[in-house]
Amino acid sequence: MTSQSDRVILIGVAGDSGCGKSTFLRRLADLFGEEFMTVICLDDYHSLDRKGRKAAGVTALNPKANNFDLMYEQIKSLKAGNSIAKPIYNHETGELDPPENVDPNRVVVIEGLHPMYDERVRELLDFSVYLDIDDDVKIAWKIQRDMAERGHTYEDVLASINARRPDFEAYIDVQKQYADVVIQILPTKLIPDDKEKKVLRVRLIQKEGVAGFEPVYLFDEGSTIDWIPCGRKLTCSYPGIRMHYGPDSYYGNEVSVLEIDGQFDRLEELIYVESHLSSTSTKYYGEMTELLLKHREYPGSNNGSGLFQVLVGLKMRATYELLMEQAAKEAVASAK
Repeated sequence: MTSQSDRVILIGVAGDSGCGKSTFLRRLADLFGEEFMTVICLDDYHSLDRKGRKAAGVTALNPKANNFDLMYEQIKSLKAGNSIAKPIYNHETGELDPPENVDPNRVVVIEGLHPMYDERVRELLDFSVYLDIDDDVKIAWKIQRDMAERGHTYEDVLASINARRPDFEAYIDVQKQYADVVIQILPTKLIPDDKEKKVLRVRLIQKEGVAGFEPVYLFDEGSTIDWIPCGRKLTCSYPGIRMHYGPDSYYGNEVSVLEIDGQFDRLEELIYVESHLSSTSTKYYGEMTELLLKHREYPGSNNGSGLFQVLVGLKMRATYELLMEQAAKEAVASAK
């Protein structure tokens, strides 16, 4: 059992398959240290294996195929500092394997299709992010991957996306309203009728009024700003880069939105953009750029998705440090 000063911080990362969760988790490991972070894939709480789902006529996205009661009890237990015997879903066989022992850690990340679906689990979270990919981008990416690597036809790819769509909209997409932060990936507005979807417009939607979370802003907090940073300090080839920042409303919540449309030619020059952002939760000048440069090979490093993943990671670290500080004070107070 952990002491109060060793409290477990619980982070939720939600999104559909193929939306960049694994890249984001690798970026988080840079900030927290792999040894202090335990990742739980919520697929392990499937109550039906592949054959069972087929027989019942449900997808893995459907709550009927998942054991939310067990998920809640085990995540709650981990957060309280106890070890659990977590089930294992084997993606290769599509079957449920014998459980494995999982010990609590400083940071526990639950990632997958449903981290914010069940209200009980949602209330355990200290910070949550939803990775939201626009349908047009998702289709373009999946087509490029599945047709090139797996020999699927365009019709096959489209059929598989459309088959999942009703469950995705009913059970996965609805979770973004609960997230502290949403990273939204959209087609660019800089290229008319862009078919390739290689240049992206990425929005960081940050909920206002979340305890311990100060949204990142550009130039002047609360203002509405459109900025073209290209010029002597930032190399931009066609179609250039545009940034936007301003207040907005999202699912009835007050939010701040930071947006980047376009891609960076030279990651080293991102220090120029970083110097104009405030409340980034970096520990020193240039840390954000340094974290991006550390893994320039990661998908999205040359556009807003990589930049915003790093920014959200920095915010999660700040929340973690704040909560640890509070727990330490509570431990001292209770010892008196």
